[in-house]
Amino acid sequence: MKFTSEREYLAYLDDVKQFLWTEIDPLVPQIEKDEYIPFEDLRPKFRKHHLFDCLVPETYGGLGLSTVEYAPVLKEIAKVHGGIRAQLHVHNSSVHLMEAGRPEQRDRYLPKMATGDLMVCFGLTEPDSGSGLDSNSSAVRQGDVYVLNGRKHLITNAREADLFAVFAFTQEADGSQREFSVLLVERGMPGFTVEPLAHTMGCVGGSHDMLIFENVPVPVDHVLGHTGMGSELLLAFLEISRVFIAVAALGTAERSLELAVNWSKQRQTFGKPIATRQAVQGYLAEMATDVYALRHMILDALRKYDAGQRIPEESSMCKLFGLEAVGRVTDKSLLVHGGIGYLKSSPIEMLYRDARLNWLEEGTPTIHKLIIARTLLQEEFERFGRGDELF
Repeated sequence: MKFTSEREYLAYLDDVKQFLWTEIDPLVPQIEKDEYIPFEDLRPKFRKHHLFDCLVPETYGGLGLSTVEYAPVLKEIAKVHGGIRAQLHVHNSSVHLMEAGRPEQRDRYLPKMATGDLMVCFGLTEPDSGSGLDSNSSAVRQGDVYVLNGRKHLITNAREADLFAVFAFTQEADGSQREFSVLLVERGMPGFTVEPLAHTMGCVGGSHDMLIFENVPVPVDHVLGHTGMGSELLLAFLEISRVFIAVAALGTAERSLELAVNWSKQRQTFGKPIATRQAVQGYLAEMATDVYALRHMILDALRKYDAGQRIPEESSMCKLFGLEAVGRVTDKSLLVHGGIGYLKSSPIEMLYRDARLNWLEEGTPTIHKLIIARTLLQEEFERFGRGDELF
């Protein structure tokens, strides 16, 4: 289903917002208390409001939204609850990964991803290495299968997922043709287990668990695309997914600013609202400036992406600025709220914790600084540092 007019799209967006605030927001206190998202109860509701198929192409039964159209949806989810945002972000971002598969793989998986009947996550980070080519996971070919061994941890959606896109080194039995690849591992394959990890500081209720592979026989045709595509797929996936992390940061920051503004008008000291205090006004101005800057950085990057441009450095800049901006905004919002904001009953307390996951998702600040600096030092600044031809 493709929206034929802006009016149709805006009606869809309004429907999503109404659903999130009237049906999901009331569940948030219980989710935070239990540290558990009742995903199976919510699955049909997410399906009804098209939260699984935003990015799935129309050919496979999805909405086929552009990234510019999808961003407001993700942003609104982040405003309501970080844990649900993380769940839906990973699933929807995985669509871009699955689109790189062979035609029969796309036909098999994308229609089910569109309905939410097939939840997908990706397995990259390992407990004994990093998140890339230093992977210790290996898959040795034996006839028609690759025998997969290794561990992945901090894997979002591990509890909910049916299909796991696992990054590992594939090789022949004699050790030749060692290549970084992506294997599609289905839940229930022999030797594959999911082990729960401790609950997280923020974005609670979802799962961020350990994947353990002990001689898991993965059919050869479950290699995504073909062997050796791991680095290419990883970079392409992270390129857009990192901007979506910045979108989530924007949602958290926008709501934190809104809460701070409203509270500053309500809270009184010495007979006047604290909004009249110059120090509080300074906080609000700084918060609004961060939100404005982040919003337009994201929009620039997504417009380029939708136009078919590569945005590796732009995505790192959005992610870097986004995580730092949401940190500053939630800090200042908490200061505006004062002690009342430190209580569990206060929304800013939750948003403050949720924001901290943005620092760690898909690359730490130091990684993104290295990516940006590398491009500058290669004298490629003009390629990504300018918006249009005039400015």
